[in-house]
Amino acid sequence: MKNTPLRLTDACATPEAQKLYRYLQTIRGNGILSGQQECPRDKTRGEELSYILKTTGKLPAILGLDYIENDFDGVTQRAMDWHRRGGIVSICWHWGIPPFGTGYRSSQESVDMEQLLNPDTDLHKGMLQNLDTAAAALARLRDAGIPVLFRPLHEFDGAWFWWGKGGPEAFQRLWRLMYKRFTGLHGLHNLIWVLGYSGEMHDGWYPGDEYVDVIGGDAYSEGIHEELYHWLKTVTDKPMPCCHHENGPLPEPGLLAMKQIDWCWFLTWHTMHIHEQNSPDYLRYVYNHPYVITLEDLQP
Repeated sequence: MKNTPLRLTDACATPEAQKLYRYLQTIRGNGILSGQQECPRDKTRGEELSYILKTTGKLPAILGLDYIENDFDGVTQRAMDWHRRGGIVSICWHWGIPPFGTGYRSSQESVDMEQLLNPDTDLHKGMLQNLDTAAAALARLRDAGIPVLFRPLHEFDGAWFWWGKGGPEAFQRLWRLMYKRFTGLHGLHNLIWVLGYSGEMHDGWYPGDEYVDVIGGDAYSEGIHEELYHWLKTVTDKPMPCCHHENGPLPEPGLLAMKQIDWCWFLTWHTMHIHEQNSPDYLRYVYNHPYVITLEDLQP
């Protein structure tokens, strides 16, 4: 008897999101999707993509985008362009302190999480306005039929971003609030919700099976990160896909296949991480390995 595919947590998920989620499950043990995060400073030039193409002759299957600096219009356009090329879209958000913070440094500041999560405060209302602005951008992708690997509030358990500094309970409340507002109020049924831990493997942060579609972890050291992979498998009994949420050095695909560490994708960070932590020869080896799925492999 064939295994029944796991369904998305959003019962109203779009056909496009459901199709992508089924695909993530079919590649388990058969391959890993290649991914590359763009550098915000180079977002108009696609520097990482041109470097990978020149070096390997291939392009990544997944393009990582970021609402950092409140670049909602730019991210939307680049997501549409990538989807048109046949690629998979991933979006994170270095969310500055609500309601007016912007950029990476602001995302590392502190905020009173009790006040933020109190519906009677102006801070809470400002936070909701931030969410609604992001939701409007995601709605444009929904209306264009584009599914999104949505990975908000990343590296929460590392507690270096404001959304993790209030501790596990406050983070869980924020995650659930965002999920319910986006899926319920805004009807963002094109999202696949990706929960991205840091590589420190802290217990107690999981917001619940009904709010998570993909679990993942970040690791910027060399290796295939077996310990992180196996630890993530203990966080929930739900047999959801597991991703190498962010990486520096690319994981060695031959070892992944041999040891059955079935990360469904890797997402290499930009600038020094793609350029300095991966030699051209190694990058060429990974992108041309039969276990690695590139943009070209996604073409109909």
